[in-house]
Amino acid sequence: MSAMDPTEVFRQEASELFEVLEGALLDLGQRPDDRELVDSAFRALHTIKGSGAMFGFDKVASFTHEFETAFDRVRKGEIKPTQELISVALAAKDYIRALIEDPQSTDDIIGEAILDDLKRFVSADQPVVAVAEIAEAPPLAPAGSKQAGWHLYLEFETHILRNGSNPLDLLEDLCKLGPCFVVPVTDGVPFLDEMEPEDCYLKWDVKLHAACDKDAIDDVFMFVQDEMKLTLSPLEHVEAPAPAPLFQLLDEELAPVVDMPAPLVEAAAAPVAEQPVAKAEPKSESKPEPKLEAKRDDRGIATVRVQAERLDELMDRVGELVIAQARLTQLAASGSDLSIKMIAEEIERLASSLRDTTMGARMVPIGSLFGRFRRLVHDLSRDLSKPVEFVTTGEDTELDKTMIECLADPLVHLIRNAIDHGIEDTATRAANGKTEQGRIELAAVHSGAQVLVTVKDNGGGLNTARIRAKAEEQGLIAAGAVLTDHEIHQFLFHPGFSTAQTISALSGRGVGMDVVKRTIENMRGTIDLSTRPGQGTTVTLRLPLTLAIIEGLLIRVGEGRYIIPLSAVEECIELTAEDERSRGRNFLNVRGNLVPFLRLREIMTASGTPDRHQKTIIISTGETHVGLVADQIIGNHQTVIKSLSKLHSDVTMFSGATILGDGTAALILDVAQLVALAQSKVEKQHISEAA
Repeated sequence: MSAMDPTEVFRQEASELFEVLEGALLDLGQRPDDRELVDSAFRALHTIKGSGAMFGFDKVASFTHEFETAFDRVRKGEIKPTQELISVALAAKDYIRALIEDPQSTDDIIGEAILDDLKRFVSADQPVVAVAEIAEAPPLAPAGSKQAGWHLYLEFETHILRNGSNPLDLLEDLCKLGPCFVVPVTDGVPFLDEMEPEDCYLKWDVKLHAACDKDAIDDVFMFVQDEMKLTLSPLEHVEAPAPAPLFQLLDEELAPVVDMPAPLVEAAAAPVAEQPVAKAEPKSESKPEPKLEAKRDDRGIATVRVQAERLDELMDRVGELVIAQARLTQLAASGSDLSIKMIAEEIERLASSLRDTTMGARMVPIGSLFGRFRRLVHDLSRDLSKPVEFVTTGEDTELDKTMIECLADPLVHLIRNAIDHGIEDTATRAANGKTEQGRIELAAVHSGAQVLVTVKDNGGGLNTARIRAKAEEQGLIAAGAVLTDHEIHQFLFHPGFSTAQTISALSGRGVGMDVVKRTIENMRGTIDLSTRPGQGTTVTLRLPLTLAIIEGLLIRVGEGRYIIPLSAVEECIELTAEDERSRGRNFLNVRGNLVPFLRLREIMTASGTPDRHQKTIIISTGETHVGLVADQIIGNHQTVIKSLSKLHSDVTMFSGATILGDGTAALILDVAQLVALAQSKVEKQHISEAA
């Protein structure tokens, strides 16, 4: 097991910081007066700059420093962030990401142009603001005057050292403002056997003799304001002492140590409760316990960063264990030894528990995916001059990490289509009595063993007449053919189909929705489309929770065994003699509803004589129901999905395979393909009857 490359660790952490920075900038465009958002953006920038310099990304550190400097007036509240400024700041964020992830693809000219734009936006009203600052700023004390300075009391959170901040560095920065006398307060230092080596227990009492304003002090602690308590008060007017070394640690009861500042500085960096200090601060005994309890609570919710490849490997091992457990269960069932059966049942219970735990470790909140699309909506709204509100719900809904990765591209296409084709321009919306701002809703919710992801807009809805005309133009349907609106809308998923009048950078080439459908079906999911003219369109994606292990229904057709995903099974019924006699029609009467069915023996060309009492499994995709006729329903089966080889990539009837308890393979039926096959047979039957 090799250790991770430190540079790769930095890239992963930087990726998280970029998400924080992008989210803060996008929120800042909507809430320009929110000071917390500005501070959040600056903390992310500052961390990227410092870590980049540490790991040798000098260009990253240099560019980020210039970014910070140009954006400094926003932090000081001198200007408000405009949409133009936010757009340039987002471009700067993209450039920093490129410097980290692919430095060879960047060009210094691009970076200089971004910084020039940034400086131009933040300095457009510089003269006016500068005059205002001079008029409002309090006069500084002249040289040699009795400037009192400030009295500070610093109390940091105990975990500040773990976050990479060093209080001594902050004290050094504070001393750059003027003569500074620092006294460590040790009343919070616990006994040695109770001390956590990575915690900070010291507080500091500081007297700063400098003619500076409060903002200058706030700037020193800008990036740790959320991790400290700062008490600030003006000093009384006294003679300022002569300039001292960097800073001195003094204690009124330990005056003789004034001449030895260096050892005391080292003692402050690694505090150890020596006997004289403990006597000087007798209050220390009553306070450590609550702090230690708080530390233990923090440790209970700690997280560990694990490489995704290790989770994939663990899932593969669990899958092999489930297969071995199935073989053990089958062997135990064939014998009469009760002890073996008891062990097999215990192994089955443990394997099931381990499977659920491992799958839970792979689950990721879908909010991590939803957050990516805020930038997409922001940029499309700007490029198309369509004000759009982006709303997300169900961010806590969890989905397998592999599903999250596969779902990104389909959602990009759906959101682009919703804004480009669905949302009308402002003039059209005003003419139709709608609000100027369009709305895109992205939601996720659990539904049984599935997750439903919906993309909804409040635009004009689908133009069914235009879709039909385009389908007739491309020869997909005959002119005058009788089709429902739902059937007409399915042409949107046909390769090369587009209703756009012109080809643009966003649409018109017909390579979007077919990619969406193909990707969702490869994930063993389905896609539903509903629309209301003049009110908008809703696209619903129905997805399984995971692509690794599923619950399946094991059936037999002839001598072969097959798996049907249990999430697609509605019910099981027996094929009656009346249904057998109607071989020409292939329809079942299920409680008054006609359901088409497929005889799997015919599709699989099974040999031998069919069983006397055949079973029908009713499956569904969306609102469509189809029956599958099999010889026998064996029962429930934990299915470890194995991908088919590239040689079988053109076999669309199956979505994968699994290993059964006896070591033989069983193919997993692709429900979407079977439903499509049944629909095509029904259409052919209607055509033959009409003829």
